[in-house]
Amino acid sequence: MSVDLFDTVLVPIADPDDAARTARALRPYLDADSAVIVTHVVPKGEGVPDKASVEQRESYAEEAYEAFLAEIDADVGEVTPLTLYGRDVAATIADGAVEAGATAIAFVPREATRWVKIFTGDVSSRLVSDSDVPVISLPGGDDE
Repeated sequence: MSVDLFDTVLVPIADPDDAARTARALRPYLDADSAVIVTHVVPKGEGVPDKASVEQRESYAEEAYEAFLAEIDADVGEVTPLTLYGRDVAATIADGAVEAGATAIAFVPREATRWVKIFTGDVSSRLVSDSDVPVISLPGGDDE
């Protein structure tokens, strides 16, 4: 049995700019039968005070979803926004993909210096190594 990786793809986005860039990178791989679950992780939990309220973060997620939808083709199957909550972004995305029944996770890697990755953790690397579903790193996304 073969599985099309883009049958039900979970697409994490960080902000409106990342959402638009990711949608442009993803477009060539989707068709009318594809289902896209676009997701944003709202940091929450574990008793640590947040810099912004959950409501502010949810509003920011909505802006990101709108940017994604503005860039994705209308002939793509179904696009569903899904806000996830958790402190560990990579684990939250990986768990969300399993719970949503995704066939793959697809994202455009974000630029960061090696020092930033050391001190904040490299979400991309952890996502690739810890996920139970295939992870696809999309090229660029800036080409029109």
